[in-house]
Amino acid sequence: MSDLTPQQIVAELDRYIIGQHRAKKAVAVALRNRQRRRSLSPELREEIRPKNILMIGPTGVGKTEIARRLARLVNAPFIKVEATKFTEVGYIGRDVEAIIKDLVEIAVRMVREEKTAIVRKKAREKAEQRLVRILTGEEKPKKTAGPLELFGVFTGEKPNINYEDQDQEQNQEVKKEEIKERYLRGELENEMVQVEVTESAPVVPGILGQSGLDELGQGLQEFFSMMMPKKVSLRRLAVSEARELLTQQEIERLLDWEEVQREAVLKVEEAGIVFIDEIDKIVGSKGENNLDVSREGVQRDILPIVEGTTVWTKYGPIKTDFILFIAAGAFHVSKPSELIPEFQGRFPIRVELQSLSIDDFERILVEPESALLRQEKALLESEGLSLDFTSEAIRTMAEMAYQLNKDHENIGARRLYTILEQVLEDISFRANEHKGKTIIVDQDFVKQRLEPILKTTDLSRYIL
Repeated sequence: MSDLTPQQIVAELDRYIIGQHRAKKAVAVALRNRQRRRSLSPELREEIRPKNILMIGPTGVGKTEIARRLARLVNAPFIKVEATKFTEVGYIGRDVEAIIKDLVEIAVRMVREEKTAIVRKKAREKAEQRLVRILTGEEKPKKTAGPLELFGVFTGEKPNINYEDQDQEQNQEVKKEEIKERYLRGELENEMVQVEVTESAPVVPGILGQSGLDELGQGLQEFFSMMMPKKVSLRRLAVSEARELLTQQEIERLLDWEEVQREAVLKVEEAGIVFIDEIDKIVGSKGENNLDVSREGVQRDILPIVEGTTVWTKYGPIKTDFILFIAAGAFHVSKPSELIPEFQGRFPIRVELQSLSIDDFERILVEPESALLRQEKALLESEGLSLDFTSEAIRTMAEMAYQLNKDHENIGARRLYTILEQVLEDISFRANEHKGKTIIVDQDFVKQRLEPILKTTDLSRYIL
């Protein structure tokens, strides 16, 4: 867990997200409270639960990005789900417990990558040593038709030296040292060697694919996989390819899989972040009489996960008591107060995100670390073309994005993707013809490219 203060967290988020200071402040405090909780006595620590957050605001204003950047900042397991993808218990569809199961899988991958980075250097050294032994004949595959199929050091087909036919041990050692030196100099990268590959038993598809039984089906598949004997085969690869394969094999030997699982489970329970989007779409429609799956029922099914329960996964039980939940929705049609009272009570912090202004659009184009204009410039620079946007052009694009959102559906910052694509379409299409040149994108150029959008009432051509 990071020791960043709330002010430092907000400052880091400011590098990527423009505005929305209240939302940043809320998530920063929530994150800091996790760190504060760790310093308390065990008795008191168990009583303190995360203060979950409900973000209210239109699409494209930064709700998801704030949560995602927050998780990256502290290297926490993070998952984004859409509330509408889940159904009430008893209906065909995804069970809400799948949220936690997927989060654990993400955590396992994270921890595995961290552990792999630690052991990769050692694994690489071991792989290099094995590869040298294979090249020199000191290590031979268990399955081979004959000694001549072991490797092709000099020709790719047959080795120039057959050590089994050498009469003098000294001569063998000389030849081995010669091969080692050639390998270290990189002269044998394209030579062919045979390495052993362990193949897992095939997984039988289609076992218990129904909702509620998928975990059982997956467990049975893994059980049969472990019970079936591993198939060892020989693959003939170039030295460069064999080195990577052997490195992966050594990584698997060095990794403690049980430790990976334990750390992943702890990471989820103590630092996991779940972002539930479109929460307003599961608000019950009072007075409506339809055959849709009960949206209120979905709320009640999500509620135990948020309140704190134990979800059983293939990695063991997962307590959700201290996972941070961030829910978000536009609430154009419904209101947060129309959520069931129990659900409302589990999201005590409510933050309303503001629609983006012209100034916000202008800053989004140029200020963030991954600003859109920087992305476009980098893409075209890969082909030797330089782009230069004037301040007037940037302002004009911001104004047009704001106007389009005002006159039509408000899609927030995503509108800028439409704007930029239209402005740079021809330049990008003919980039190869302008290699070595610098193109100035000024206000007149932008207006010329965007006026057709402003004049039409049908935006389906531009908004996908």
